[in-house]
Amino acid sequence: MSRVLRPVSDEQGANAAVAVLLKQEKEDFSVFFVKRVENPADPWSGQMAFPGWKCSEQDLNLKQTVLREILEETGISLDRCRFLGVLTALRSTPRPDLRILPFIVLVEYEPRVRLNRKELEAFFWVPFKELVQSKTFVKFDFGEFPAYSVRDEVIWGLTYRILEDFFAVLKLV
Repeated sequence: MSRVLRPVSDEQGANAAVAVLLKQEKEDFSVFFVKRVENPADPWSGQMAFPGWKCSEQDLNLKQTVLREILEETGISLDRCRFLGVLTALRSTPRPDLRILPFIVLVEYEPRVRLNRKELEAFFWVPFKELVQSKTFVKFDFGEFPAYSVRDEVIWGLTYRILEDFFAVLKLV
């Protein structure tokens, strides 16, 4: 995977970061998702997402941002994980000032997850195969969008776009 991803140092002018956490399970990889709590001030309220957020003043780079954010949100320390690379930074639709850099990180142990309940309500590990097979379209009051429908949850919007980029790099789509 490292050969087809951009180097971790390629920050592309991004000001926020998320982690696409991967865990190898038998013949497949699973991807880690979190479900955000309902919050009227959050444009991603109640949605499935990758953990992460904006760079803060104390972060020297976006790798530090993602290390800090993942630990704060999920209790997972990425110190023992392998950073494989990054994808292309994407601009957020609801917050165009945010340019989000997805880090691809291989978790080589079984992490103990402790969710920050102020921000997150659940987490899931979903195998690639299950994701690829769950591709669909979802209808909202404001339109129809491509998505993944997994375990009664919908993965759409920015998280869907990141997955599509990742799968395209891996040639899974």
